[in-house]
Amino acid sequence: MQALIFDCDGVLVDTERDGHRVSFNEAFAELGIDCVWSVERYGELLLTAGGKERMRRHFDETGWPAGTEDRDALISTIHKRKTAIFMRLIEEGGLPLRPGIARIVDEAVASGITLAVCSTSNEKAVQAVVDVMLGPERSRKITVFAGDMVAAKKPAPEIYNLAARTLGLDPSNCVVIEDSNNGLRAAKAAGMHCVVTISSYTGEEDFSLADRVVDDLDAGNVDISFCRTLIDA
Repeated sequence: MQALIFDCDGVLVDTERDGHRVSFNEAFAELGIDCVWSVERYGELLLTAGGKERMRRHFDETGWPAGTEDRDALISTIHKRKTAIFMRLIEEGGLPLRPGIARIVDEAVASGITLAVCSTSNEKAVQAVVDVMLGPERSRKITVFAGDMVAAKKPAPEIYNLAARTLGLDPSNCVVIEDSNNGLRAAKAAGMHCVVTISSYTGEEDFSLADRVVDDLDAGNVDISFCRTLIDA
């Protein structure tokens, strides 16, 4: 086993409902945009990977804010403000790590296994989750691949392919921890093994491609020894 790779949102922390959604709504309000994403609406939008892409989909479906002349500029402005709000929430410590994350990271470090995070979210926000929630001793051992580093987001495999190329990894010797069907498909398309930890919004998704599906890493007894069995199978 060469590497253990995590998605961020829903895997390291269960951020979608109470982190990203809340931050988007606060950004909309600050910028005078008449838009509030309910828990149910945000769940629908999560089928589209990436925050900028979710906003574009929503406005395409419901109508763009009055007076919008440059859609790309509006999306960029909202996303920049949303990211600042989200980072404030992280720094306030309101989004705890999911069960088993700190444990398995420490196991990987002790075993000399490469660690990475591959996320479609904003790079600054993902790095903040890693730095603040995992702490400096762990975060310095984790390489983050996020945001707009690749052109095609999950379920396309590009971000996992990028991680493999950059870190010199054999995909078949990597285990990914994901929480969504999009992420699972991306990991599998990259030739990697994948364990799914179900998060707030993903319980009804199709995880038939997964090597294992668990409620969380502790409840599912997922450790480095188990991950090695996936590689050796």
